[in-house]
Amino acid sequence: QVQLVESGAGLVQAGGSLRLSCAASGRILGPYDMGWFRQTPGKEREFVAAISGVTTVYADSVKGRFTISRDNAKNTVYLQMNTLQPEDTAVYYCAVRWGSGVGPETKPAQYDLWGQGTQVTVSS
Repeated sequence: QVQLVESGAGLVQAGGSLRLSCAASGRILGPYDMGWFRQTPGKEREFVAAISGVTTVYADSVKGRFTISRDNAKNTVYLQMNTLQPEDTAVYYCAVRWGSGVGPETKPAQYDLWGQGTQVTVSS
């Protein structure tokens, strides 16, 4: 069974940076796309970034500040977050969508497997 394990949580001041990692472990049988989402209490899970092959897509709120990348040899996806703002405070989740070829997906319902979430807190 495949599991996703996130790391890189932390508390940072506004303007600072963090890098989140998400490693997929277990028996992975085929291609897959990966994405990052975030959620704050009382709100729906929000799309942040996704990667399919070499194609990436970002939410407007993070474009130019966040970068998603993946290391296929390690089955790991990264989210480099720069110029963090208090409004970036949330629990961040990585997700896997089995298969590929349709491009990065932005809706949570299109993903098949989720990590446990990791807290990012940005102080003002």
